[in-house]
Amino acid sequence: MNLPVHAIAILGLTALLVVLIVLRARPKRYPAKPAADIGKCMTIGHREVQEDNCAAEVTDAGILAVLADGMGKRYGGRVASRIAVQIFSDLFLDYNAFDNPQYYFRKAFHAANRQILETVDEQRGSASVAAAMIRSGKLYYALAGDVRIAVFHRGDLVPVSEGHTVDVLAQREFRRGRLTRQDAVAMLERHRLYNYVGQDGFRDIEFFDTPLTLDAQDTVVLMSDGVYDCLAWREIEEVLEGKGSCQDKALEIIQRINRCPVEDKDNASILLVRP
Repeated sequence: MNLPVHAIAILGLTALLVVLIVLRARPKRYPAKPAADIGKCMTIGHREVQEDNCAAEVTDAGILAVLADGMGKRYGGRVASRIAVQIFSDLFLDYNAFDNPQYYFRKAFHAANRQILETVDEQRGSASVAAAMIRSGKLYYALAGDVRIAVFHRGDLVPVSEGHTVDVLAQREFRRGRLTRQDAVAMLERHRLYNYVGQDGFRDIEFFDTPLTLDAQDTVVLMSDGVYDCLAWREIEEVLEGKGSCQDKALEIIQRINRCPVEDKDNASILLVRP
C-alpha cells in the first residue's frame, strides 16, 4: 500500500515529537567538565576494614565533593559509607542541585539514611557524611556527624562546620543559655557522636547559612576524624601551603598520618578541591 506524501510527513513529524518528549522527560546528566584541581587519598590505619568513602563530581553545573566516614560491625560501616556517597553523586548528576542547594542536601541525606536502614541493621551500619558544592566561586555545604569541612584561605585552614559530637553540642547549648557552665564543662570531654545517617529519627543536618565566597586560590577541605585527630591543624596547613597539585597534597597528608606514631589509628580520608 502506498501512503500519500503528506501522510508520511505527518507520521515522521509525530515520531520526532515523541522522541523529543522522551528525551525531555529523562533526567539530565551533566557531562564532565575538566577544570578543578581535585585530590583525594585515604589510609586504613590500624583498622581491619576501610570504612571511609569519598567522591568528587565535576560537571557543567558545578562541583560536588562528598566524604563519608562509616561506622558499624561486620562491614556495616563500609556499606553505609558507600551507599551515602553513591546517593549524593547520583542525585547531583541527575538534577541541577544548584537550583535549590538546601533541598538537594536534605533530599540526599534523607535518601541515604533511608537506604542505609533498608540495607543494613541500624546497630550494624551508619555514617558521618559531609558534602560541599561549588559554583562560580560560591561554596554550599551540609553535614551530619563529625566529618570536617574547612577552607584553606591565605595560609590559614579555616573551619566552616561544627559537627555533631556531644562536646560541640555542649558548647552550642551553653552559648544559647540552655546549659549551665558546670554541665557544659562536664560534657566537653565527650566526643561521642549524637547524629549521623543510618538511624531512625534522623533529622539534624548542619547547613550553610549563606554561600561562602571563595578566592581564586582557596582550597576546600573535607576530612574524616582520622585526619584531624592524628595531625595538628598547623601540620595540615604546612602541607597545603606547599607546591604541587591537590592530589600531591592529599597524598602527603596521608603519608604523614601513616608515619605518625599514634596507637590505634582510625581510618583517615581527605578530599581537596581547588575550583
